[in-house]
Amino acid sequence: MSSLFVIQGRDQGKRFELRGSVTAIGRDALNRIRLNDTEVSRRHAELRCVADGVRWVDLGSSNGSFINSVRVDEQFLRSGDRIQVGRTLMIFTDTVDGPVPVSAHAVDIVGHDGDAPQSRIVQSISQESSSQFLAGFEEQVDSAWLARARSNLQVMYHTALAVSHTMDIDQLLHRIMELIFEWVEVDRGCIMLVDDETGEFVPRVRRDRTVDSQRQSSSDRSLEISRTILDYVSRRQEGVLTSDARDDERWDPGVSIMKQGVREAICVPMRGRYGVVGAIYIDTFTSPGVVVQAADRTKRLREEHLKLMVAIGHQAALAVEDTSYYSAMVQAERLAAMGQAIAGLSHHVKNILQGIRGGSFLIQEGLKSQDWELTQNGWGIVEKNQERISSLVMDMLSFSKEREPELVQADLNETVGDVLELMRGRAFESGVELIDKRDASIPLMTFDPEGIHRAVLNVVTNAIDACQSPLIDGEAEPGSETQLGSPQGAGGEQVPSVEIETEYLSESRQLIVRVRDNGPGVAADQLANIFNMFVSSKGQKGTGLGLPVSQKILREHGGEITVESEAGGGSCFTLELPGLPSSNETGYFEFGAEELE
Repeated sequence: MSSLFVIQGRDQGKRFELRGSVTAIGRDALNRIRLNDTEVSRRHAELRCVADGVRWVDLGSSNGSFINSVRVDEQFLRSGDRIQVGRTLMIFTDTVDGPVPVSAHAVDIVGHDGDAPQSRIVQSISQESSSQFLAGFEEQVDSAWLARARSNLQVMYHTALAVSHTMDIDQLLHRIMELIFEWVEVDRGCIMLVDDETGEFVPRVRRDRTVDSQRQSSSDRSLEISRTILDYVSRRQEGVLTSDARDDERWDPGVSIMKQGVREAICVPMRGRYGVVGAIYIDTFTSPGVVVQAADRTKRLREEHLKLMVAIGHQAALAVEDTSYYSAMVQAERLAAMGQAIAGLSHHVKNILQGIRGGSFLIQEGLKSQDWELTQNGWGIVEKNQERISSLVMDMLSFSKEREPELVQADLNETVGDVLELMRGRAFESGVELIDKRDASIPLMTFDPEGIHRAVLNVVTNAIDACQSPLIDGEAEPGSETQLGSPQGAGGEQVPSVEIETEYLSESRQLIVRVRDNGPGVAADQLANIFNMFVSSKGQKGTGLGLPVSQKILREHGGEITVESEAGGGSCFTLELPGLPSSNETGYFEFGAEELE
């Protein structure tokens, strides 16, 4: 199945499988592949699966689509193509073509003990020597040698292409084995990688050449590879060409070299920058007991084959190292993101617990004054937040990965109203007035109410903390009103306040939430870092996660959060998210891709 793998950008590490006939890609939450990139258009492009392959179609995006650094409007994709939209760079991978590979489990590494050896190493060569496989061009000018040299160059060229275009290790190894089989008439081949923990060679790819039904049945048997040769290749870091070993005095007759009628074989190390990462093995195959006649020498493996195999092994090793280290880097980033997500949830739990504390405050005040209506309101807040924190704890494991908004039809004013109700107790204790400026004309729209609740709650909490003026001993100052959440300052001074406003822009179909405060504001040199993780002006009281979590939630919706502020002039946070219609109003959301881990 075809897929897109993001290697650069905010969505780095994500993998999207292409499902269905059309896959929409863009910044809008309606797209099945939604990219958190402000330079990507809301509906940027489509991937259309047709009989000839997968076609990229740009939908008139603002910043264009670039495939292999060339701007295109429409183009068929090939496996390994690099696609850039905005600041996001992706690699397109297609399913591995060709015959169904033989299971790599059908490979046995034979121990040192066994039958008398039937093969011997007739030549070995180091990687440094293999780089000179075109040496002697001036002396050997016959057409046959030139043809072989051109063939060698072509194989190395295609190997280099496979290495540069493929990020998937298994796909890379399959392609390399395919090139080897196209170049030399061997019967069997296997690529093994070294297990990082055990240090043992583990078969990853095996291929058999199927010529007729008899050969097909014989290829189903297990491929046995001498551990003696693997140890030699790994220890000496040299490629070897093996043949009948009965006349080779270097090998103890009690040590296994090859069995099962192997005539000739090549085994080369995959030596990268930091050591051997694997080995490539190929051989010719004849049934046991068949005597090779002198006339049957046209398919012998020669020195030039060995040289080129060592060079291919080196290229493959470099690619395996790069891919392994990149995968490790992505995994490390995912683990870091997991820790940040959990910390972000903890920050939200803290806010909800503060809401429970506010409800408890109302209950205590109601009991003191025997105001049962106030007590009932406080209990409602406590009960609602108990349910919210209970469901949040159950979702913590699933929240450790990249979150998909649960889009439902909801009322933005109701969601913001829950935040206001939740924070009135805290605002009153802090001497801050909460001003409600919700637009009653906002229609029902599609968004994730839990996510938006969390995002608005974090911003409102920060605004209250920024401009709070704690009351003396928890009592209202003289001259203040008794209405909860509306303290007034004595002497006519400016009252600390937080204003929450909602708005719907019908032309652009955007939902807006603005949170204004008249606190001390943010200095210009600090404004650029305000959404960075762990940046906080609250000292030990703050975690530096509230605003980054809010930004993450808005971007998951295809929206954005911005801030306008200046030192001494207060701040205004604007939360923008697309006003999405319900899912049954359009079939566009049903197409496309499924995001994978």
